[in-house]
Amino acid sequence: MNPQPQSPAATPLVRTDGDLRSLEFLPGMIQSEMRLSRPDQLVLAYARAMMCFTLFQPRPQHIVMVGLGGGSLVKFCHRYLPHSRITVLELRADVIALREQFAIPPDDARLRIVCVDAARHMAALADSADVLLVDGFDADGLPPALASARFYADCRRALRPGGVLVANMFSYDPHFPAMRRRLRMAFADRLCQFRGIAGNNRLLFAVKGGAPSPALAALRRVARCQGLGLAPLNRLLAHWVVWRLRRGGRD
Repeated sequence: MNPQPQSPAATPLVRTDGDLRSLEFLPGMIQSEMRLSRPDQLVLAYARAMMCFTLFQPRPQHIVMVGLGGGSLVKFCHRYLPHSRITVLELRADVIALREQFAIPPDDARLRIVCVDAARHMAALADSADVLLVDGFDADGLPPALASARFYADCRRALRPGGVLVANMFSYDPHFPAMRRRLRMAFADRLCQFRGIAGNNRLLFAVKGGAPSPALAALRRVARCQGLGLAPLNRLLAHWVVWRLRRGGRD
């Protein structure tokens, strides 16, 4: 089989329209969106849905994110999970260079953004993370290296027992079934999703086992009905999760 050609790494585009600022890798392909009046608000549905990791791990000590983008999840977690340390693995220096335009806080004792290939670096993070958020898209979608069996095995080793991985994928990606199968195998079938929570974005939640844990118990509850069963209810659940974190944080 001949390899599929990949798009060149174009300079990321920053567009501002009124109160909205977006990051795009190709015109019209929005990677991240921010309200200038409320930089830490989660505008996109998939970002709110990814915060459902707090249903499995409500007080993670260490969150590792793969992919920076416009930093929506970084900013939200930095503000509303003040007990958490956050490490972001971002391959592209030109994306990191945009952090001030997207109001991403500077590195401090709790936040570190590292310019590194996450697919190669993940193996060095053994037993160090409570949460892994895999959202590392480029102009061609999810890079194969971030959806390989080896990468998912490294992710599992990077998590502490009871740790949770959230993988963002597209339902229309022709490789989606294979990626889901690899993730399921890496985590010994400890996998679930919330039905229709974010449109074409399919968010898969995987929990590292080894011993009974609140995260595994939550996973079993979600797996029974794919969340609350109906897509509209799951979307409301994501809004509720974000609202609860804002109420309990420093808003």
